[in-house]
Amino acid sequence: MGRKVCLAACTLNQWALDFEGNLARILQSIQDAKEYGAAYRTGPELEICGYSCEDHFLESDTLLHSWEVLAELLLSPICRDMLIDVGMPVMHKNVTYNCRVAFYNTKILLIRPKKSLCDDGNYRETRWFTAWTKSRITEEYHLPRMITAITQQTVVPFGDAVISTMDTCIGYEICEELWTPNSQHIPMSLDGVEIIANGSGSYMELRKAYVTVDLVKSATMKAGGCYLFSNLRGCDGQRVYFNGCTSIALNGDIISRGKQFALEEVEVITATIDLEDIRAYRNAIRSRNQEATQSPSYPRICVDFALSKSFDFALPTHQPIDCTYHTPQEEIALGPACWLWDYLRRSGQGGFFLPLSGGVDSASTACIVFSMCHLIINAVSRGDTTVLYDIRRILCEPEYTPQDPKELCGRLFVTCYMGTENSSVETRKRAADLASQIGSFHTNINIDTAVSAVLGIFTSLTSLVPQFRSRGDCARQNLALQNVQARLRMVLAYLLAQLMLWSRGRPGGLLVLGSANVDEALRGYMTKYDCSSADINPIGGISKTDLKSFLHYAKDKFNIPVISEIVEAPPTAELEPLNDGALTQTDEQDMGMTYKELSMFGRLRKQQNCGPYSMFCKLLYQWNDNCTPAEVAEKVKHFFRCYAINRHKMTVLTPSYHAETYSPDDNRFDHRPFLYRANWSWQFRAIDERLLQIAEEKGNSTGKISEASTPYSLRLSWSDPTRKLSNKIRDRTGVHV
Repeated sequence: MGRKVCLAACTLNQWALDFEGNLARILQSIQDAKEYGAAYRTGPELEICGYSCEDHFLESDTLLHSWEVLAELLLSPICRDMLIDVGMPVMHKNVTYNCRVAFYNTKILLIRPKKSLCDDGNYRETRWFTAWTKSRITEEYHLPRMITAITQQTVVPFGDAVISTMDTCIGYEICEELWTPNSQHIPMSLDGVEIIANGSGSYMELRKAYVTVDLVKSATMKAGGCYLFSNLRGCDGQRVYFNGCTSIALNGDIISRGKQFALEEVEVITATIDLEDIRAYRNAIRSRNQEATQSPSYPRICVDFALSKSFDFALPTHQPIDCTYHTPQEEIALGPACWLWDYLRRSGQGGFFLPLSGGVDSASTACIVFSMCHLIINAVSRGDTTVLYDIRRILCEPEYTPQDPKELCGRLFVTCYMGTENSSVETRKRAADLASQIGSFHTNINIDTAVSAVLGIFTSLTSLVPQFRSRGDCARQNLALQNVQARLRMVLAYLLAQLMLWSRGRPGGLLVLGSANVDEALRGYMTKYDCSSADINPIGGISKTDLKSFLHYAKDKFNIPVISEIVEAPPTAELEPLNDGALTQTDEQDMGMTYKELSMFGRLRKQQNCGPYSMFCKLLYQWNDNCTPAEVAEKVKHFFRCYAINRHKMTVLTPSYHAETYSPDDNRFDHRPFLYRANWSWQFRAIDERLLQIAEEKGNSTGKISEASTPYSLRLSWSDPTRKLSNKIRDRTGVHV
């Protein structure tokens, strides 16, 4: 009797609606699993159609083509003599479910629908799918005729069941079911399920790689067993980068783990386990065994197949391994670079174009592109024929083999410094030095002529000549003069992106890269339709603080000395006139807050769901050493005023690589209004009430807030009619409102 089994879990870089490519990658993973000696193969969530089909899940075509792909798998000789499950959408009784379909030798064994759907972060699963709520119940599913013709089956089990082989028992969780408090792996393990497979679509966020590892380990620690976690990797048509990190755990230990970031489209990890190790581990937990005797049973789908071989005693088993994690700096260097590569090779474009200002943000974007070039070189040197084919296709050079990252960067990446009379010599030099050190094809232009032409049109229309604030005119003119420079850079960026390859004798165009960070988006510190408007933005979900840290890492990793100067220079838009060649404008002074404060505002707003009053209450104590209550109140109010009046900019935010959980991206991640009452009258009044209470509690102490030292807007709110209303409510109820 056999006792050792070899199991395979797969990481696939699928693409939404790319049924042909997805099929090829699934077949390759099955072939690889066979070559590794695996008898069972599982894969990621919705691998047949791709996870991010979104509203295409509402189309019957998506369901039809998924069945067509499954038919190809059932017919393929590659799939013979192996137990396999794949992820796809299935409609049952006019309801669409996110499912795993398990089959063996042209016979479908079970269609297992997802029981817990995910609706937070970037997930909107209940928009397209319905959760299966009938625990431990199966129903007859009537197969499409094209499948019946292959399997000779008319109906198959659909629902919450497990598969019983001749030597073990296999159960399923699908992605969110691992995260939910009432996870299915516990009752399944109590019912004797020894192997649990989870097909997942989990995306990357900074500093979060440990989460899935901890969950997978804990899933088998309490109740024993083997857990296979298969995840997608790459950009499948969305802002997110799926995280990889496919893992296999046994009895609380990770015994095999895949990479988080890579250009490989298919990665298969395997583990050989001894089933008797599971049985011995469980039998030693007496409380678990007592609960198992009372556990309801799952329907079992029996298959005449064994995962183990008759004589496998000499087969070595996998032992526990230590999991290592990338630093945040490495995650920024690798994640957005892989995302850019997927986007480039699937977009049909010939490279990237970036307005390079010589500041932290555009330098970070440039370094990420350079990191991508390093990844391409490494993949080609390892013999990755898919990457080599793609780079030759992108460059339209069928015999080209890249060997040097700087040389490749010069072919793929065009940078341009777009200066005006307000630009400093230092930023122009830093941009040129950076371009030289990474190898980008760099140009340097002056756009004053274009700015003068546009302003001339306004003057001819109104006979007025707007002036900068430093020259005696008002803030409206000052802002308009800054914005016209920024917007013209966007216009020129697209012109150059469309024609630069033509000017160099190459076909195709370039993707325009944005370089606005997540903090600037949150504050709205950007001109609408300026250089923040681009095709894609690799740093749009990353904070200024993390970008600076990343640049320090990139300086040493990629040998880019000029980064030291870039990081040390004060961040500036350089849109206002210089004073004897020196800067008169800095970002933090313009914004009225530091980047560190912005990150704090963002995390409280999004992660902890704080409105103005809750944020004020939390920051009262967190900033107690540096700010008085009145200063905290004014900072919070200033942030929310700016947030409100600039929120509309998020509706046109460039699609950005998702990395930070406080991203204000309106398009997918942050579903809040874009039109606000900017004075937040009720909310700010609640802050004022709290300030009064603090003042009353402190009495005549040094911390007392006097009316003279209180902002004028705050004093106004103390005497308005709503203030009297709040006092009446307090008098009647004893509750401060």
